Amino acid sequence: MENFSDLKFHKFMDGIAASVTYGEYELSVVQHSSSYGGNGGLYEIAVFKGHEMLEMPGITEDGDTVKGWLTEDAVTGIMKKMIAIGGP
Repeated sequence: MENFSDLKFHKFMDGIAASVTYGEYELSVVQHSSSYGGNGGLYEIAVFKGHEMLEMPGITEDGDTVKGWLTEDAVTGIMKKMIAIGGP
């Protein structure tokens, strides 16, 4: 999956969530009242390896495991980076 439109969302908390596996990594995309930007219609992502959230250079900022306030286009950009890191 390489585009936001490919994501299959399900109900999560009071919003939505989707996840995609790229090799040994999983990208989580959420939007709900507690997510960064969720109340404004924006998305938050996190990268997991197993059950552990990771800092991911080029995806999240140093010292942070999540990135918020993302548009659909920004999520697509991250998905393309994840393909380059972990494979399709």
